[in-house]
Amino acid sequence: MVVDVIIPALDEEAAIGQVIAEIQDPRVRRIIVADNGSVDATAARAREAGAIVVREPIKGYGRACLTALAYVGTDPPDVVVFVDGDLADDASQMPKLLASIAAGADLVIGSRALGQSERGALTPVQVFGNWLSTRLIERLYGERFTDLGPFRAVRWEALERLEMRDQNFGWTVEMQVRAAKRALRCAEVPVNYRRRVGVSKVSGTIKGSVMAGTIILSTIARERLRD
Repeated sequence: MVVDVIIPALDEEAAIGQVIAEIQDPRVRRIIVADNGSVDATAARAREAGAIVVREPIKGYGRACLTALAYVGTDPPDVVVFVDGDLADDASQMPKLLASIAAGADLVIGSRALGQSERGALTPVQVFGNWLSTRLIERLYGERFTDLGPFRAVRWEALERLEMRDQNFGWTVEMQVRAAKRALRCAEVPVNYRRRVGVSKVSGTIKGSVMAGTIILSTIARERLRD
């Protein structure tokens, strides 16, 4: 199994090196950090830690992921793993996701709801938003998830079938909804979740949380209208 890891990152100089250091699985061929317009030393710290850096100056979580995928697509792996660059996800638990892929899953979500989270790592708004979104996906598409967590693994051939387009925070839910619509084999594994390093650009403010929640719910609605 050949694995490439994609880390979208915006101003994560304090954490990015530690995230990369936690990725020790021998199946990992490349670690690609998608620098989404950082004004700090994120790119330099990532290169020092051994990652490849691609730049996406226009802000947007999905845009960063799509730019990294365009790079990866010139020599595709068997599996792509996505993990955030703020050290909240425990990247050392990647083998759990890959074991589920090896067992036959097309898409594996690292579920924070099923794992252990540090106190304060997930805000009440995030917990409720995940609960609401996953219930809507189950009701509309019959696929049971417990989380929209960013830590996930997906087979390359399955990823191509998903035709990902979202350029913002609807990226994770778009992937899960499209996987359900295309009847991909989906699975979840419990993962630990920590308080992130630094202040979140999304959940760290009420405005950011509301914006992200609106984008996620509108993405679900948009995908339903395309049925």
